[in-house]
Amino acid sequence: MSTPRGFRDRNDDSLFALLGDIPELVRNLVVAEIDAAKKWAAAAGKQIGLGSAWFAVALFLLFWLIPALGAFTIIGLASWMPAWLSSLIVVVLLLVAIAVFAFMGLRRFKKLSKSENPAQAVAADARIVKDVVDEY
Repeated sequence: MSTPRGFRDRNDDSLFALLGDIPELVRNLVVAEIDAAKKWAAAAGKQIGLGSAWFAVALFLLFWLIPALGAFTIIGLASWMPAWLSSLIVVVLLLVAIAVFAFMGLRRFKKLSKSENPAQAVAADARIVKDVVDEY
């Protein structure tokens, strides 16, 4: 009789049959952990790439903030109204854009730290096996 997930009832199997399945089970566990590590590395690489791209956009806009701030200072000292006000608007818009892109990049890096590291999964599996061995 099999269960809905394809597992079979092992109650009637002999001890030697169960012991004979251990190498295959260990191999399957190792393969699954390696596959999980590959998947995690791919996802981590994607998150790092996207986060770095948003920081690059923020740095690019920060680069253009410096001349705008210089123009703001020069025009503000030269005349007190229209050019000064327009320069101030450009500076404020660039600061808002820098903050938004930096926040988006930071969110990507935080998302990366929330995912489970495969090394933690291996350590948890090792603890489970050790606890089972200690019981017997």
